[in-house]
Amino acid sequence: MLKVNGIDVFYGDLQVLWDVSFEVREKEILVLVGANGAGKSTTIRAISSLLTPKKGSIEFNGVRLDKTPAYRVIEHGIVHVPEGRRLFTQMSVEENLIMGTLYGEAKAKRFQTIERVYDLFPRLRERKKQLAGTLSGGEQQMLAVGRGLMSLPKLMMFDEPSLGLAPILVQEIFHMVRRVNQEGVTALLVEQNVRQTLAMCNRAYALENGRIVLEGTGQELMANEHVREAYLGI
Repeated sequence: MLKVNGIDVFYGDLQVLWDVSFEVREKEILVLVGANGAGKSTTIRAISSLLTPKKGSIEFNGVRLDKTPAYRVIEHGIVHVPEGRRLFTQMSVEENLIMGTLYGEAKAKRFQTIERVYDLFPRLRERKKQLAGTLSGGEQQMLAVGRGLMSLPKLMMFDEPSLGLAPILVQEIFHMVRRVNQEGVTALLVEQNVRQTLAMCNRAYALENGRIVLEGTGQELMANEHVREAYLGI
């Protein structure tokens, strides 16, 4: 479904990714794990065309994306749920959801999709007139995911969805990702919480210092000695 082929990515003169290659298969949950600063968020920013690789290519369902403007990427069925949620805090929950439906089919199906999102996340229905900035951290993450679903994505990318949340909410966030996947949406998850993500994913890649160093199923990486020592403290 998604093929990232040997990309090098820079911030100005600073290179952050070196020859990164991986693929995401339809309807799976794929995880990129790694320490803070490993290049995980940079990778999905490149897929979203927020950054342009200096080398390599990015293809989605056979279409080159690495030369596509960021505002056109969503038209191909890719949604990026950003780190920190990036909600419109002075707008209501429902207004934030509608912001996910500003083009094509998503706009035409807005009212059907919003009911689907409310069925998935009943708390959003209860708070639909409430300002997004007044929600709890967990509710804001639900809203960020719901806004992404409003765009009718084929692939949803989650950037550190559990960041800054209380431990009691982290399980709820990962349950949310599984539910989205069960709805038929392919999930690409970037996350520092290695134990939780490897337990739930189909496949995973480990990024270290801007390079892919390991790949395999979640169970294979969980059993890998380097992963156990470096990320799980075992």
